Order: sequence, then structure tokens, then C-alpha cells
Amino acid sequence: MNKIHTFFYKLIRYSRTSLPSWIIFNFDLFICVVSITLAYLLRFNFQIPNEYSSVLTISIILVLTARIITFFIGKTYSMIIRHTGLRDLTKMILVLCLGSFLIMSFNLVYYKINNARIFIPLSVVIMEFFITAYLMTASRLLIKFFYLEFKSKTKSKTNVLIFGADELAVAAKRALDLDVDTNYKVVAFIDDHKQNHKKNIEGINIFPLSKLESLTNKFDIDSLIIAKNYLNPVKKGEIVELCLNHHIKVLTVPRIKSWINSDFSARQLKQINIEDLLERDPINLDSSSVRNQLKNKIVLVTGAAGSIGSEIVRQISNYEPKKILLLDQAETPLHSLELELTEKCLFNDYEIIIGDVCNNARMTKIFEKFNIDIIYHAAAYKHVPMMESNPAEAIHNNVIGTKILADLAVKYNVGKFIMISTDKAVNPTNIMGTSKRIAEMYTQSLNNITTTSFITTRFGNVLGSNGSAIPLFKKQIDQGGPVTVTHPEVTRFFMTIPEACQLVLEASAMGKGGEVFIFDMGKSIKIVDVAKNMIRLSGLEVGRDIEIKYTGLRPGEKLYEELLCTTENTLPTYHSKIMIAKVALMDFDTVSNCISQFEKLVKNQNNMEIVRLMKKMVPEYKSQNSVYEVLDSVNKLSTNPIAVN
Repeated sequence: MNKIHTFFYKLIRYSRTSLPSWIIFNFDLFICVVSITLAYLLRFNFQIPNEYSSVLTISIILVLTARIITFFIGKTYSMIIRHTGLRDLTKMILVLCLGSFLIMSFNLVYYKINNARIFIPLSVVIMEFFITAYLMTASRLLIKFFYLEFKSKTKSKTNVLIFGADELAVAAKRALDLDVDTNYKVVAFIDDHKQNHKKNIEGINIFPLSKLESLTNKFDIDSLIIAKNYLNPVKKGEIVELCLNHHIKVLTVPRIKSWINSDFSARQLKQINIEDLLERDPINLDSSSVRNQLKNKIVLVTGAAGSIGSEIVRQISNYEPKKILLLDQAETPLHSLELELTEKCLFNDYEIIIGDVCNNARMTKIFEKFNIDIIYHAAAYKHVPMMESNPAEAIHNNVIGTKILADLAVKYNVGKFIMISTDKAVNPTNIMGTSKRIAEMYTQSLNNITTTSFITTRFGNVLGSNGSAIPLFKKQIDQGGPVTVTHPEVTRFFMTIPEACQLVLEASAMGKGGEVFIFDMGKSIKIVDVAKNMIRLSGLEVGRDIEIKYTGLRPGEKLYEELLCTTENTLPTYHSKIMIAKVALMDFDTVSNCISQFEKLVKNQNNMEIVRLMKKMVPEYKSQNSVYEVLDSVNKLSTNPIAVN
């Protein structure tokens, strides 16, 4: 048997480079000769009458002629046998059908001319077709089978499990079987549906998840492949945790829409990442209300090249806007976004605008040129430690820049202004969060005196955003560590970028003006747990392969983030993940006067006075790990907070 394996392996291995197509062509013709001869023998019970045996040679020539013509038309000889697939076999059957049609056409012409019996009996033509189809199909599949078998024996196999028992799981199993460049061997399916237990798929048994440990001990499992169209995030987390505890790698099958030419390849398997574990149930949007708000509208997105801004642009493009204005001062990221949108999005009415939201003249020119209907204001400085060292710039960009845009929105009758804020604006302990809270105050104060609807949305950390912990952890792990965490008890809320932007669009559609929308961010997660899971998902061990180093809280950073001030409460909306925060409001004149003072202080770059004024405007702002903590003790003795309505 091994000699047969070797023969077929060598035959198919060199067929593309050493064996020309004419050898495959002649092999197929030999099959045709065998088929027509066997068809005659079967038709006459192996005793061919003289009247047919005398013309057998001519019959063979006629059949070969028909087959030669159709083989040239269909180019069946150009197939690479080791890659024979269903499409190749279907094409081959169609070519054989065409050949049999030519043979029957010859029979009909012969009958009309000679007014006698047909030349080749119809039953022989039919049997010849089926015998030829069987032999050609079987020969190709047999050669492919021996090639794959021999190829697999030359590689050491890695035993894997597949979680799932539906079409996606079967497609993954077949892809692994057929891909000779991978060394995966599926030894079992895992499924959580009881009705599938004790059954099998293509001879491979299906087991419950509880059998994972025994399967690991029996087969020395290396990886588990999750092949489910949808898997509850909690369940996914349990599976990954169980696998990591048994030192099993976890891979996932990509969504069907990302398959190349609608086919799945083993090379498309990807290792599960921390974003997969932190994701939550899909968000159900009221697409009709979002579409009604955006359809045929001119939309301005500031900070369009950033993590949030760029995703907002991607999602808006699905709702048929009239035009999207992409505003950012980051030239290279904005150019990259433009290239991406050109290649991937069907909507292409974009306007790329380089500009700084703090440049009043530049912003005015934009509002004069375009009749803007909606603004999504995502441009901001967001890095807490950097803003702690640069208060003037935090105020200049996050507050004064927002004021410039908001005032222009009022002047040019923009319909809606959506302020993208942060959970760090709640009981702020740093300059960045406080600057965003002041920007919220100003836009809210405008809402009562203008026709423009000002809406604020707050959410926590987004996974994979520029400057977030997760990209940093990935880089540190790739470099061999250590992974740096500020404090063992620090926690944060997390949300994926698409999820956050979906909720922004939904909230902006439901908002009438003046609301501060907050999102259900789920449970607060320890950052150190995220770091540990990322290390384990990389196939490494915490403490042995990668160390975790605690660096201490950075200036302005606090252990726990909040979504609501202690003096606030929330109101529900029709969407379970969106709530309205009841916040204290300040009148427009008070806020406007304070911002005028900020403008003077920013010109003088007087950081201490800037922060002092910030604390007056936002009394709940208490500095942490910052040089400005001294102002809190002074304020307790000598200052009163600015009055609020």
C-alpha cells in the first residue's frame, strides 16, 4: 500500500510541472475507449452480435472524436488534479454531457440518411456516459486522496477540537482536512446542545464541554477552534478560561462575509484576542430613526481620523447621508482613512478637511461653504497624564475649540450638535476629564437659548483605541515584557469602538436637546486581569514568560471610573443600553464668562490659575497624584463654588 501511496503522490506532485496536459488528455481518452467497449459488452451480455462487432472500431472512433472536441472546448485536461474540487467535477460532467449529445446527434443524422437503425444503440450511449463519468471522477479523486494521505503522513499532526456542530464547524473541519499545508487533525467536536451528544460528523464524535479535560488527556489537544456563527460572550469567556487552564490555544473561524471567494481556508483561522473576550451581546439599533436623521444630510465629523471619529464616519456612510465632512489636523491618519473609505465603502461623497477646531477663521470658512445639518464632535485631547502636564492646551483644545464649533453651529443654524464626552468627566480627578466636563456645561447652556439641539454622550474606555492600554500591552508582550500596569486594583469600563459608535448614533437620533446620555458599559474590569489574559492568550505564562510590573498611578489617574456624579440620577430610554443623566445645569452667561477668563489665562499660559478656575467651575473636581492637589486644600478654606441653577 505504501508503494501505491508513493506512486500516486509523486504522480500528482509533479503533474503540474513535469507532466504536460497532453498526458492527462490521453489518459481521459483511454478511459473513453474502456468505457465504450465496456458499454457494448454490458449491453449485449458480453456477446456482441456480428452486426455491431464489425463496426465497433468505427464506434470507438466516433465516440473519441466527440470526446476530443468537447475536451478541447471544456479544457478538462488543464485541471490540476491535486486541487480537484466540486466545481471542477461539475464542469467535467457538463463536458461529458455535451459529448454524449454530439454522439446522439450523429445517431440521428445517420438514421435520417440511411432510414435504418441508429449506428450506436442509445443504451450504449447512456452506459458509456455513466461509465466515463464514474471513471474520470473516481480517478481524479483517488489520485487526490492518495496525495493528501501521503502528504499528511509526512507531517506530524497537531490534534485539535472544534467547538460547534453546525455548517460552520463542518466547513472548518473539511478545510483542515483538505489543506495540505496545515498540520491540524480534528479528533473531536465539542457542542453545548444535548441533542448532538453521542452523535458524530463525518466519523468524528461530538462531546459536551465537560469532556474537554478527558479529551485533552487522551489526545494531547493543542488547540480548540471556535466555529459558531454566534456564541454568547459569557459562554465564550468560560470556554477560553477552561482552555487556558489546560494550556490549549483558542482559535476562531472568521465570519462568512470575510471568507475569500465564499470559501474558508485553514489559513484564515485567527487566534482569539482580548477584544473577543470583552465583547458583549450585539446591540440592536433602531436603524430607521438613525437613517431618518442622517439620510440626505451634510454631516461634519471632527477628529475624523481618530479611533472614535473614524468609526463614526464608517457607520454614518451606511445611512445615505448627502455628504460627510472629515475634519482633522492629523494629516497622515486622515489620508489613510480616505484611502480606506475609497477602497471599502460604497458611499463616496466625502470631503477631506485639514484643520484645527481651535482655528476660528478656518472653522468659519467651513461653515460658510457647507450647509451643515449635524455635527459629531469627537476631536479632543484625551491622554490624562499628558493633559495633567499641559492644562493650557487641554482648555484650549477641549473647551475653547468646542466653544468655537458650538457658536458656529448656532450661528449657521446646524440642526444637531453631538458632543462626544467621557466617563472621566464624572467626579473628575484630572485636567482632561474636567476640561470635557466644562465643554459639556457650555454646550448644555447653549441648548436653552438656541434652536440647535446640543446632545452629550458619555462612555468609558474603548477597546483598541489610540493610546489605550490594550495596544500597549500587545506591544509589550511582543517585545517579551514586562507588561506595565499602574496599580493592582485599578479598574475600567470597556466597550468596543463599533459598539460605542452605534450607541452614539442611536442616542443622537433619540435626543431632543440638552440630554447627557450615558451608556451601559457593563461591569468594571480589573486592568491587571486584562493583562494576565492577554499574556495567556499569547500562549505564555504570567511570571514565567512575561512579568507584570506595577508602576503606580499616573498624575490625575484614579482607581475607579464612574459614569454618574453622586448628585446625579438617571432616566431610562427606550433603548436598554442608553440612559439619560440628570445633571446640574449652569446658565449661559456664567459659563461664557468663565470661558472668557480661560481664553485670557491660556494666552498667558498660567497653568496654576487655569486649574484654579477649573476647580471653581467644577467643584467636584479633586486632583489625584497631581501637583494641583494643593489647590484643593486652599479651596476648602477660601473659595466658594460658582453658583449653579
